[in-house]
Amino acid sequence: MNLLFKCFLRITIIAVAFLVGCKKNEPVDLHYDYFPMDEGRFITYSVREINIDYALGLNDTLNYYVKTKIGDTITDNEGRVARRYERYFRDSLTQPWALQDSWTCIIASGRAELVEENQRTIKMVFTPDKYKEWNCNAYNSFDALDCYYRDLHEPASINGFSFASTMTVEQEDFHPILYFYRRKYEQYAKGVGMYYKHYKDFRLFGNDTLDVKKGKELIMRLIDYGTE
Repeated sequence: MNLLFKCFLRITIIAVAFLVGCKKNEPVDLHYDYFPMDEGRFITYSVREINIDYALGLNDTLNYYVKTKIGDTITDNEGRVARRYERYFRDSLTQPWALQDSWTCIIASGRAELVEENQRTIKMVFTPDKYKEWNCNAYNSFDALDCYYRDLHEPASINGFSFASTMTVEQEDFHPILYFYRRKYEQYAKGVGMYYKHYKDFRLFGNDTLDVKKGKELIMRLIDYGTE
């Protein structure tokens, strides 16, 4: 082995070791910013809610607006430092916002959690990948709801807003032949949070998803977001 080749080999080894060392020191992106919790961040949604109860003659469609806003820090019911998650309602864009709920949210132990009416739900687990599955209701009294990711880090748009990186959290897709129809999922944009929610839970007379005996549909679409 001649001297020139030895020098070249040494330089190559040093360069590779340097690059590997730099890569080890680079922070790993866990994608927490799909669930941003900076104080003052808000999202405004247009909401359509349908409630049906054939026995009561009920078939109501409601249209209103919801604003979610990250508040200051708070100690949650597990003794952890969390954030307030405030929800404001109004019936039209010309009305003032009215505070309806004050929940809590936190990212801890690789999970994004939201406590709604004292019920803790796991909204997502990190780092998101197509193989992860989790029970959204693992820490509350509701039935198990197994979630998983799809369409990871894909671009999307809604109501004139375009997002470079989004993902979908699938919650339930239940299509039996008779009596029940359930379809639930949420979509998140990086640096923004949830921009779309689809919730449908119907009990049917037969196998026609339009022939509803009892149930609820809720669709939330982002119409504005930012920091205030």
